[in-house]
Amino acid sequence: MTADLVSATWSGILEPPATCPEAADIVIIGGGIVGVSTAWFLARQGIRVALCEKGFIAGEQSGRNWGWVRVQGRDPREVPMMIESLRIWRTLAEDIGEDVGFIPGGCLYPARTQQELASLETWQDVAQEYNLPTCMISGDDLAAQVGTAASQWLGGLYTHNDGRAEPHKAAPAIGRAAVRAGANLMTACAVRGIETEAGNVSAVVTEHGTIKTSTVLCAAGAWSSLFCGSLGISLPQLKVRGTVARTAPAKSALRGNVFDHRIGIRPRQDGGFTVAHGTLIDHSITPATLRYARKFLPALKGEIRSLRISFGKDFFDELKMPKRWLLDTESPFEAMRVLNPEPNPKVLASIRKNLAETFPELANVEIVEAWAGMVETSPDVVPIICAEDTLPGFFIATGFSGHGFGLGPGAGKAIAAMLTGDDVGIDLSAFKLSRFFDGSPIRPYSLVV
Repeated sequence: MTADLVSATWSGILEPPATCPEAADIVIIGGGIVGVSTAWFLARQGIRVALCEKGFIAGEQSGRNWGWVRVQGRDPREVPMMIESLRIWRTLAEDIGEDVGFIPGGCLYPARTQQELASLETWQDVAQEYNLPTCMISGDDLAAQVGTAASQWLGGLYTHNDGRAEPHKAAPAIGRAAVRAGANLMTACAVRGIETEAGNVSAVVTEHGTIKTSTVLCAAGAWSSLFCGSLGISLPQLKVRGTVARTAPAKSALRGNVFDHRIGIRPRQDGGFTVAHGTLIDHSITPATLRYARKFLPALKGEIRSLRISFGKDFFDELKMPKRWLLDTESPFEAMRVLNPEPNPKVLASIRKNLAETFPELANVEIVEAWAGMVETSPDVVPIICAEDTLPGFFIATGFSGHGFGLGPGAGKAIAAMLTGDDVGIDLSAFKLSRFFDGSPIRPYSLVV
């Protein structure tokens, strides 16, 4: 089995563009699933769109996530967008002419205690509001999803039409579809900054040249706060490291996605399983942690049992990183093409242990690849999608907090409409950046998964 099946997404040879277009209607910064999905929807409308990615398409979190495509458990603000995203995922392979690995295998949140069960049951109110096929299951129905492992759980929340896809396939495939539709996707092409005329966006300056445009979308994932800060825009964002593993092919009764506090697991298209710890994530304290501490306090309280906080090199690396730079010199985005953290060995050991204890039939299955990704988070664990009023023509789509892969196609459709002034029936008003500065209460509803 290929040991770099997933990591090949971000470890190939960088291919910079031969030339930059002189102009574009819209320029997108960032080649994650949100960026390429937006480019695809725009290009299909005949809009001249250029996408600039400093490294590889899906080279960071869009190629490293769990691969879950779920509406279950979402913050109610995300549900309409996720419903539309699920609709797109179901026919995406046919629509773009490439396999993305999507399978509607269901999503299960099992409970080990009555308290956990009661907590899960509360989400049924959201499901009923949106007429979702979500229910509580137990006994034989639970066993039908997970086999003999069902004996350790009292029951669970289950949505049968949630699904999964393969991150190392999906965003690159959508990107190629965008190119076929007319988009210009450029890798190894960092955007250094923006030029303005009369206070409005007039161009983006890349390392390979200047592109005239009146509209820019920053969909730069974990780099969004730094880029926006260089423009004088305060964007509260922190990073957490998630460790993930994939197993060799193995037989198991497991049918769909399963998540509890010990394990997050889903079957893979290649016959193996993508596995993560159910809750453990790492955060290395940086100057941004201190700067945005008050805004992230509610999220920190909710994740305190899951978060492993450390202090070290990352703090000083960020401290030394320039906050502003000349547009004719190398930017921080060129200095670090790919944010590529090492997997946490202690978390990997816990994954191995929890996998064996939860699914004994997988106790001896080989872990053939492990990786880590930096998940960019917002204070309320919900995306930031909006126009930036202080810089007309500049838009932001970031802070997806580990939800971006599943939301990607639906978000792309909604963001494309935002950029063109169309209405696709998805209300983005709840995702404004201003909610973190206007006195609105910051209330995280879901987790960073």
